[in-house]
Amino acid sequence: MHKKFQLKFIRAFHARQSLRGFGTSRRPPAGFLLALLIVSVPSACAPRTADPPGLREITDEIGRAILVSPEPKRIVSLAPSITETLFALGLGDRIVGVTSYCDYPLEAAAKEKVGDTLRPSIERIVALKTDLVIASRASQLQQFVYNLDEVKIPVYVSDPNGVAGVLESITRIGDLTGATSQAGELTSSLRARIESVRVLVGDAERPRVLCMLGSAPLITIGAGSFITDLINQAGGRSISEDLPGDYPQYSLETAVAKRPEVILLQTGEPDLPARLKETPAGRDGRVFRLDDNLLMRPGPRVVDGLEQMARKLHPDVFGSK
Repeated sequence: MHKKFQLKFIRAFHARQSLRGFGTSRRPPAGFLLALLIVSVPSACAPRTADPPGLREITDEIGRAILVSPEPKRIVSLAPSITETLFALGLGDRIVGVTSYCDYPLEAAAKEKVGDTLRPSIERIVALKTDLVIASRASQLQQFVYNLDEVKIPVYVSDPNGVAGVLESITRIGDLTGATSQAGELTSSLRARIESVRVLVGDAERPRVLCMLGSAPLITIGAGSFITDLINQAGGRSISEDLPGDYPQYSLETAVAKRPEVILLQTGEPDLPARLKETPAGRDGRVFRLDDNLLMRPGPRVVDGLEQMARKLHPDVFGSK
């Protein structure tokens, strides 16, 4: 794994761990919040005295209650998967800000940048007259959320788990934004494609899969990883699915001993370590690089990733294309 990406990947993972329990209370201790506001919130962002009328209460995906307008018009997305979801729901014209990592669809590039996923700028978000921010739990944003609470900008936190969780998140974001019917149409289409994969792989033998997100050290996927569910849905079985956590380090010796029949590599990752070339996957040429953006972003295109993976795992069913 390239050092730059590895640093970003590990930071995002540890940020997710730091947010376990985020949402059990809307506010930290008063003294902490006061100190945080003094340091972090500019004077121009002083709290408003009252909530505007006509708001409704919504519960986000980590159990936080927020007040939001029925159809928010100025939305900031703080994750590529969320940006893709909003565009897929036909809400691109309502997006006023995105992160520097939001690069799909092409129209996202024209949107105002409010910082990266881990360090968004509260000043830019306030200046955009934002009426809704949608963030991912996988980012280090707890303090940021409390800051926006104080200036009455609601923050909805998305936290999909597995492929089914993506569909649920799309449904909830559709309800949040007043795009309920669009979300219904989108999820119905995605669900049909997922079902088609399930039927095609059927009772076929499930190949043993090693997913490598890094080689020095070897980083793979654990029981809690979104990609583990993708492999299962695509008709495979991850050799590391019994490991706790999301993205654990893995022993090269153990990986070789598990005799993977398919190896999935991170885009840009160098060739296999010599010892893995002696596994069934290495000998049979079943080492594939899949599009990271389809596997690592829990948004609508994850079904594209599922179909791509299923074709690699079961070429006899889907063809080699």
